[in-house]
Amino acid sequence: MYMKQLSVFIENREGRLEEVLETLKRENVNIFSMSLADTSDYGMLRMVTCNPEEAKKVLKEKGFSAKLTDVIAVKLEHKVGQLQKVLEVLINENINVEYMYALSTKNEDAIIVLKTSNAEAAASALQKEGADFLTSDEIAELSNV
Repeated sequence: MYMKQLSVFIENREGRLEEVLETLKRENVNIFSMSLADTSDYGMLRMVTCNPEEAKKVLKEKGFSAKLTDVIAVKLEHKVGQLQKVLEVLINENINVEYMYALSTKNEDAIIVLKTSNAEAAASALQKEGADFLTSDEIAELSNV
């Protein structure tokens, strides 16, 4: 139900993002989704990868500040209002969405990655409503296709 997200703190300067991506490419780490938020001095790069543990290890070896976070990836039908239904479930449980971004796979469903104030409660509430989740194992399998 949970998946590991790789978060990398990077300086907001030319070429730094490319260094992260080159490091992961050399280690054959496939990136399925990413989000980059920045300020004038730094950026937070969040990624869903085929092998988050290995990705974290190689980035730390190259001097990057990297950590793993539990997130949930919810599959949504491509229909109007599906994202709102998910958010309504969380609101009803007083769970805050800290951030979210989309994830793309060969699957026909849309997938959103959510970091919430309480991952366990969010996953439980969504599961009760019949939500379908993408797991880290399923992401790893996609790299083998």
